[in-house]
Amino acid sequence: MNHNKNITMKELPLSERPYERCMLYGPEVLSDAELLGIILRNGTRDLTSVDLARHVLDAHPVYKGIIGLNYLNINDLTKIFGIGKVKAIQLICIAEASKRMSKITYKKNISFNSPKSIADYFMESLRHLCKEEIHMLLFDTKHQLIKELTIALGTVNSATTSPRELFVEAFRYEAVYLVLLHNHPSGDPTPSKEDIHLTKRVKEAGELLGIILSDHIIIGDNCYISLHERGMM
Repeated sequence: MNHNKNITMKELPLSERPYERCMLYGPEVLSDAELLGIILRNGTRDLTSVDLARHVLDAHPVYKGIIGLNYLNINDLTKIFGIGKVKAIQLICIAEASKRMSKITYKKNISFNSPKSIADYFMESLRHLCKEEIHMLLFDTKHQLIKELTIALGTVNSATTSPRELFVEAFRYEAVYLVLLHNHPSGDPTPSKEDIHLTKRVKEAGELLGIILSDHIIIGDNCYISLHERGMM
């Protein structure tokens, strides 16, 4: 690809124009920058849309490439010369759409009796978060999902809740079983002392109230730990 200043997309050879290449060969032949360039549509006076896309893909200090879109917000994006609010919103919406598509793909085959299937279903929506979140899944007597709730939003290394908060919601939806789920932004799903303590408190309270804690699953970066599977409940 020619990177000289003031070269427009129309001035590039046909073989280097992403629109034409996509039409001829399909989107799978395009690089990440070319894909993003097509979405951005326009560059700046000195940059083609693909060149601008390269700046976007290099914007995050840690996560380089297309994965970085999951870690950039509107303020981060608008700091890039050539990216205004409209383009920034388009980019974060693309990242969100990819997460939702991934979640729907897993939903077709999910078994809520399987920790791996649950972890796969929530992986893309939780593993990129910069702060901890605690989610709760509520089930009926047949272990069919009734409701998914976000219980707490925390910091980069902790999120807290109380058994009371959890069981108020469980009774509201007449749940019989529940599963706790939260992420570790560090990428390491190893449970902390606080995670284990919360799990034991919720399990003990549930046994008294007749609502069973089936599992507590911690999401890392493309990995997870089920406290039930590890015998830590």
